[in-house]
Amino acid sequence: MSVYDPGLQPERTGLAWQRTSLALGLGALVYARIAAQTVGVWAWLLGGAGILTALVLGAASRRRYRYTHRSLTAGVVKLPDGVLPAALALAVATGGLIVLALTLVSPAR
Repeated sequence: MSVYDPGLQPERTGLAWQRTSLALGLGALVYARIAAQTVGVWAWLLGGAGILTALVLGAASRRRYRYTHRSLTAGVVKLPDGVLPAALALAVATGGLIVLALTLVSPAR
């Protein structure tokens, strides 16, 4: 007996992770462009780190989707752990704190 439900739940979750990684990368680019005048090179470094995080998130989410899909179609209920959401939360919180600190320290122009 298979536990796979053809309701496309893993596919929707995979697409949600894909949208999240795209939004993170776009947000990093927008921040780098806007803050470059006040923060300087640090804005581009943080933007690059955000884009790198988005790429890693995109690759990890595709791997997570394939793992979930394989286990469900095989009839085994072995879902992935919560490392990806925890790592994303940590990366976004750390990046947000760094952006806040740079914004508060930088001189207003």
